[in-house]
Amino acid sequence: MSARLQVEDKLGTASVRAIERAAKLLVSRRRPEGYWWADLTSDSTLESDFVLLRLWLHPPVDGVWNPPDRDRVNRAAAAILQRQLPDGGFNIYPGGPSEISATIKAYTALKLAGIPAADPRMSAMRERVLALGGLQSANCYVKINLSLFGLYPRDFCPSIPPEIILLGNLIYKLSAWTRAIVIPLAIAHSAAAPRPVPAGFHLDELIAPGAGFALPNTEGFFTWSNVFLVADRVAKLWEKHGSLSVRRKAVERCKDWMLARTRHSGGLAAIYPPMMYTIMALDVLGYPASHPEAVEARRQFDALLSDDGERFFFQPCFSPVWDTAISAFALGQAGHSGPAVDRAAAWLVSRECRQKGDWAVARPNVEPSGWAFEFSNEHYPDIDDTAMVLLALKHGATRDQASSEAIRRGVTWLLAMQSKDGGWAAFDADNDWKPLERAPFAGHNAMLDPSCPDITGRVLEALIEHGVERNHPAIRRGVEYLIRTHEADGSWFGRWGVNYVYGTVLAARGLRAAGESPREAHMLRAGEWLRSIQNGDGGWGESCESYDRGTFVAAPSTASQSAWAVLGLIASGDDDSLSLQQGVEYLVETQSPEGGWRESLATGTGFPRVFYLTYHSYRDTFPLLALSEYLRYRNQTRGDLA
Repeated sequence: MSARLQVEDKLGTASVRAIERAAKLLVSRRRPEGYWWADLTSDSTLESDFVLLRLWLHPPVDGVWNPPDRDRVNRAAAAILQRQLPDGGFNIYPGGPSEISATIKAYTALKLAGIPAADPRMSAMRERVLALGGLQSANCYVKINLSLFGLYPRDFCPSIPPEIILLGNLIYKLSAWTRAIVIPLAIAHSAAAPRPVPAGFHLDELIAPGAGFALPNTEGFFTWSNVFLVADRVAKLWEKHGSLSVRRKAVERCKDWMLARTRHSGGLAAIYPPMMYTIMALDVLGYPASHPEAVEARRQFDALLSDDGERFFFQPCFSPVWDTAISAFALGQAGHSGPAVDRAAAWLVSRECRQKGDWAVARPNVEPSGWAFEFSNEHYPDIDDTAMVLLALKHGATRDQASSEAIRRGVTWLLAMQSKDGGWAAFDADNDWKPLERAPFAGHNAMLDPSCPDITGRVLEALIEHGVERNHPAIRRGVEYLIRTHEADGSWFGRWGVNYVYGTVLAARGLRAAGESPREAHMLRAGEWLRSIQNGDGGWGESCESYDRGTFVAAPSTASQSAWAVLGLIASGDDDSLSLQQGVEYLVETQSPEGGWRESLATGTGFPRVFYLTYHSYRDTFPLLALSEYLRYRNQTRGDLA
């Protein structure tokens, strides 16, 4: 036996043992109800927003702010301070630089919580804010939030008039998450007077001298930016002089829209920002704190808080469907189908969305189906979750009629949600009217929900797994979309995971499932690109900074990104390269004795350049999947399964 085969035998044996440990650990983490649910964490901005929300709900009395949950505010302040960087600022992803908006939010929250302005930590924060451009350089939502309390000039904030809901289907031109934010925020924004702050409280010390407040237009006169700036000025005039009856009608329509989408849901869109703005909107609408709608809105929001005495943090949302689908798929691919996967499959089937949501505006004649990310979010099933659930349902006891029908509906729904460009987006089809990206309130960098390679690749894999023929027009159009969006360096952009590694892996897997030969140029280039960015330790890592630069930026190796790269190499047809072996060795050698992996960096994406996510399940599920696929593929190609 050659030395290389001896090494491969040793690596195969080690991989089998690693898979067994990882599978055992993953099964032990399954909830009694049959699902998996891990933490989903982000940056300090959620805790900062929480403090501002407390000020909204419990205004100062005689100029003194003493909220009834002062202890919780203090714990939020302590949690924020734990994340302060040595230069005084706050970042939006682990290992990242100070970011202006996160730092302004933190400063505001800490000052409200009673940290003296003379405190060295506050002084360092002020210096960092001013160095980054001052209060005027915050993103639009920070400015809007502060303007609600008179802490930023409202005349220099983007207007969000509730009348937007009266403009036909314009609201549905916005991405699902943006419209869910904009509608309740428009209600809160419609309040005539700003909310009170403690006596003498201001943020004047954060204003950069010499910098203006006006909304900028750096693109010239005949541009969409200028069109929206003119529209913003018109909206401001309307707010002061427009018809009160029209305003009342618009607010009422916004209220009805908002409340309808809190039904069959864990809060509006089941994500933190709309849920926070719903609480504020209900208050503006005059709902007393004891009203069932207000009580339920606060209950759902408070459920996002984890406060066990040691840790205090908010999750941006819950991820049980996503976590369960990935876990069940990884176990199934590892050959561990059994009671755990069977129960997970049954639980997933029970989570199918069976009523029409916002997606139906673009696809009105499609039977409702799909799966959401969270426990309950009936109005917002998403395409990525649906594809992942369908992949998971290839394993487990899903042969009964109810499961078969759910799978059929899910496949039909996915096919219907394909966009005109051949790709798939997250929540809607053809949500890509680019002029909206120039709107003044587009500061979260996610006004639209266009097709993306990562979701398209996963959808192709799921559809083919459930019997859609490779020559089906939808499959061919999806393949053409991926080939068309291939980057010059051989990678694909990743919208929902960091970044080019994620996009490349899912695009390659989708293309391979669709029958693309590993000898095709785009497949060869994908594999070559993955090999070219491998770290010296055998793993892979990519920084969130990739989104800022528009190209791959290396980072220390992570378990999840290394697993993605191994999966991508296999999908590209690489079954024996040194890079592949070293990637597998990295995963085997970094596994803990308990069967898991450590990971401290963010590898999930909320809004590129604005908000990132750490999925605490990724570090354990994807390495299990990668090692399993490695052994499966090696067995198929060389009959060398150890």
